[in-house]
Amino acid sequence: MNILLAPDKFKGSLSARQVCDALREGLSIRGDNLRVIAIPMADGGEGTCELLTEYSGGTPVKVRVRDPLFREITSGYGISKDGRTAFLEMATASGLQLLAKTERNPLLTTTAGTGDLIRHALENGVQHIIMGIGGSGTNDGGMGMADSLGVKFYSVSGQRLSPVGKSMADIHRVDLADIHPRLQQVAFTIFCDVDNPLYGPRGAAYVFAPQKGADIDMVKELDHGLSHYKKVMEESVIRQLDFPGAGAGGGLPASLMALANITIRRGMDFIIEYTGLEAQVENADVVITGEGKVDEQTLSGKVVKGLADLARKYKKPLFIVAGRNELDAEQLLHLGGATVITLMNGEIPEEVAVADAFQLIRQRVKEEIIPLFL
Repeated sequence: MNILLAPDKFKGSLSARQVCDALREGLSIRGDNLRVIAIPMADGGEGTCELLTEYSGGTPVKVRVRDPLFREITSGYGISKDGRTAFLEMATASGLQLLAKTERNPLLTTTAGTGDLIRHALENGVQHIIMGIGGSGTNDGGMGMADSLGVKFYSVSGQRLSPVGKSMADIHRVDLADIHPRLQQVAFTIFCDVDNPLYGPRGAAYVFAPQKGADIDMVKELDHGLSHYKKVMEESVIRQLDFPGAGAGGGLPASLMALANITIRRGMDFIIEYTGLEAQVENADVVITGEGKVDEQTLSGKVVKGLADLARKYKKPLFIVAGRNELDAEQLLHLGGATVITLMNGEIPEEVAVADAFQLIRQRVKEEIIPLFL
């Protein structure tokens, strides 16, 4: 019997690889009559580039970059074994998690560190850069990244502007003379699962900036800045920079569209292709996936929904192991009739489920999955 393990991480508890290990140990009581294939998963968010580096046989690269407040930190990215592809995550240089709550102010934060990562990868000779843009603590339209890659921004008085959110509205002139020479030679693939425009009621400022520390006055200022930034950049590069998804990552895709050749992909769709997941589901007898919490977000492009769609397509039984489940019976129908098994119950509180997730996953497999199909 062929068993496919394809879980996401249990955030704050176990990596996707560790979840695979726990599931495999739970299955081990059946001895050698099972053929178990483990494919740790991600959906384009946190941990995706680490997994892609692993799948490509690549290695991590450490880089000193600037964090959202221009402080020097150690970040990094992955580079494939053949040296042709770099895997970057915006959050490792420009992420909200790099800021204390009292430091969160998207008028003052920058994507310069993300530009530092890109520049390092370009100078490493890669031909393709794959980027996740979730978890940012910025709303500068990618101005900081552009500055790091050689773009200079000037005010009406000729002063060079600091590349932060509040500076967008003050840009009078854009100088592209020193832009990095390899930017147009490298293909970019950006993971983006939202269709928000750059500015306006559904844009980067109104939808995402409050999560990054902005009050309503800051939101209005940032939204105006993004609108102005689009105008001056479009005049400089002669490209349309407001498109579905431009508002993700604090507007970073808009600047990348201005400076490079980019393709925007849904993260899970790309991961399915890259890992050959569909063929593995087709060849499996049973599929087991999982994540820390099954909720409404699960139904919008996350790992578990991707596995549920494939399992339904090939009529494979699917088990979902989760820390907890917040979906009702009707919502669970969107997961194709999968069996959901949770670590938490009336006897096990959340803190125990998080701390003992590995052992609990192993136990649930032995007690609740194996008896159903083996």
